[in-house]
Amino acid sequence: MSSRYGMTVPFGAALSEHKAIYNELADLGYTDVWTGESNGADGLTPLILAAAWEPRLRVGPAILPAYTRSPALMAQCAASLAAAAPGRCAFGIGTSSDVIVERWNGVPFVEPYKKTRDMVRFLKKALTGEKVDEEFDTFTVRGFRLDMRGFEPPPILVAALRPGMLRMAGREADGAIINWLSADDVKQVAPEVGAGKEIVARIFVVPSEDADSVRAAGKFAVAAYLNVEVYAKFHEWLGRSDDLAAMWKHWKEGDRKAATASIPDHVVDDLIVHGSPDECREKIARYVENGVTTPVLAVLPFGIDSMTAARSLAPK
Repeated sequence: MSSRYGMTVPFGAALSEHKAIYNELADLGYTDVWTGESNGADGLTPLILAAAWEPRLRVGPAILPAYTRSPALMAQCAASLAAAAPGRCAFGIGTSSDVIVERWNGVPFVEPYKKTRDMVRFLKKALTGEKVDEEFDTFTVRGFRLDMRGFEPPPILVAALRPGMLRMAGREADGAIINWLSADDVKQVAPEVGAGKEIVARIFVVPSEDADSVRAAGKFAVAAYLNVEVYAKFHEWLGRSDDLAAMWKHWKEGDRKAATASIPDHVVDDLIVHGSPDECREKIARYVENGVTTPVLAVLPFGIDSMTAARSLAPK
């Protein structure tokens, strides 16, 4: 198993109640806490709290959309997180999706590859304190200098799915963040990033031996994600076109029930780790064996309390 072992936060409790959660996660042997940013808590506030309340944890967003913060504000966010958690944070950015960026935030979802690459290039310069006065392909920054000192610039990781973005993550950034893939899929994905880079994988997990219930609920989660265009293309590249063709067809026709029902059980078994806690740990270890350096568990709310799940899956 990797020396790093992370958990996705926040849990269902109010943020003001998370101090005890962060303390217990560290006691249990978790080394990292990571957040997402969609329509719940923002991706930074839970991490700032964790940084203040539990100095044993590394913190990182996985991910912040490259579109929804301006370049200067993104640099301020990265620097502030790094200052709050000196030497123990990473900073994940990515395209997110057209749903989150365009439908929910009103920002045109155009040129996602270039937008993310430009944000990485800008951050690499801005976080050193260098004055940035440059025209990038997707935005222009004139005369910005970050007015913060005394922090260590964090490693920047890029959320990536297909080869172009995976290679860019390895070339331009310090590594990649991946999700919604099986342990075997990592063998196809990791080489695109390249050697010596961090690969963070958000692994969806349900420590339950009720396989029928997990599969039934899991099909709704799979349908919700894998019908988003970026994930559909990702799984086409991974070779799941035959398994998911019926789901995509029914979904486009507006028949959500048929789309969900058409997902094969083995697809859920591939993409969602479930079984006894020991079985789950064995499956998580396979992600690491195949190239993941930082497994980050994301407990799915299938009738299991998140903290109970975290205890059962702990490395200690």
